[in-house]
Amino acid sequence: MATEDKNRATAAAILPLVGGAANVSSIAHCMTRLRLGLHDRSLVDDEALKAVPAVMGVVEDDTYQIVLGPGTVARVTPEFEQLVEEGRAAGTPAPTPTHTAEELADKGASLKAQQKAKNATPFKLFLRKIANIFVPLIPALIGCGIIAGLNGLLVNLGWLPSVTPALAAMASGFMALIAVFVGYNTAKEFGGTPILGGAVAAIIVFPGVANIDAFGQTLSPGQGGVLGALGAAVLAVYVEKWCRRWVPEALDVLVTPTLTVLVSGLVTIFGLMYVAGEVSSAIGTFADWLLSTGGAGAGFLLGGFFLPLVMLGLHQALIPIHTTLIEQQGFTVLLPILAMAGAGQVGAAAAVYLRLPRNESIRKTIRSAMPAGLLGVGEPLIYGVSLPLGRPFITACVGGAFGGGFVGLFNQLGDSVGSTAIGPSGWALFPLLDGNHGLGSTIAIYAGGLLVGYVAGFVATYFFGFSKALLEEFNVTQDPTPSPIAATGTTPAKAPAAV
Repeated sequence: MATEDKNRATAAAILPLVGGAANVSSIAHCMTRLRLGLHDRSLVDDEALKAVPAVMGVVEDDTYQIVLGPGTVARVTPEFEQLVEEGRAAGTPAPTPTHTAEELADKGASLKAQQKAKNATPFKLFLRKIANIFVPLIPALIGCGIIAGLNGLLVNLGWLPSVTPALAAMASGFMALIAVFVGYNTAKEFGGTPILGGAVAAIIVFPGVANIDAFGQTLSPGQGGVLGALGAAVLAVYVEKWCRRWVPEALDVLVTPTLTVLVSGLVTIFGLMYVAGEVSSAIGTFADWLLSTGGAGAGFLLGGFFLPLVMLGLHQALIPIHTTLIEQQGFTVLLPILAMAGAGQVGAAAAVYLRLPRNESIRKTIRSAMPAGLLGVGEPLIYGVSLPLGRPFITACVGGAFGGGFVGLFNQLGDSVGSTAIGPSGWALFPLLDGNHGLGSTIAIYAGGLLVGYVAGFVATYFFGFSKALLEEFNVTQDPTPSPIAATGTTPAKAPAAV
């Protein structure tokens, strides 16, 4: 089957299982997930969705998220959007559920209460907005990061000297203007006019700011970076909204954009650039200090607690920190350490596979999810294996902690290991690695960290991941058809096993 047909077939298989075109209120995607806003959650057939070959799992958050994996999701989403538009144009109604009104009301109220309690806190909503600003930039960060790595390799080898300047321009062009894209996305996310946010953020990277003095110091182009751009664009949104309320409609088209750029631009030049520059410098200094003085311990904690942070949605706070470090130093030293959490999951899954030889359902899930796990897509192993079992999720975090401690130790010894982009993990991070002691050393340290994470996660899970009761419950012959514990999606209705 042609790739286009395969992607359209996947989209066509998903659409009726989420209630049809009439039930879809919004469509978006990140690196691995198709994110859908739905009018009625009760119309979704979770089990049938998990059985679709391309679907790795489903996750409920503020949106209904279908895990398709990197690459696939970017190809399936346009096909899904087209099918939804065709369905709406044809006036296809949403399927009518076969439940009573009382059942639907109770189920809807329960789901709404659960989701509101878990995800509607002001802090999490704010972090989600921040993530929505930076996530669309990840493909460009990855592409430019790989080109930068290739260019560095060619320069070190002395190959193609006439080509490397062009590659350097390709790799650096986006980073030179990343503040503009951050400003654009920020204004869009906070309800302003995106181009005005981009225009104000562009001031930060304009070379002419080098002729301006603020706080007794001469400004430099790019000072404040993405944090300054974010703050400038948020300010622009508030100025614009104020203008929309008070400026007469006849003058709005002239006065509002002018005042927005003028007011927020002046505050940016004579305030935000300096303040954000100091904050950005402090972030870089703190990251260097943290890993140079407490590298092994810091890496142990970061690698061990990253997955719980992901489960709580708090990992989104790290995205602007990663981006700031990449902008300042050319790579983020935090991402390779955090990637060890996925290595712990892989090791834990391998141990579960051996400890449950009779449970073909779980073993089948592990076999299908392991390749994705090795490439850094951890949702199928987390939601389909370790988290529902309970204790193996904890021992997987232990594996991540030891892997993170290994990489952190080398940072402490002076061998910085970083990534030139955010998003990929596992083996997929190898093309994006960079450091301060050559590519060979950087790759060896990262590979060693993965190996330590695999082994530690395996050993911890094999010997401490199962109680006697847990083995008696799950190490039994089962029908290999999908079961709650084998599902590569949301946690089953049954509570996680006691740890």
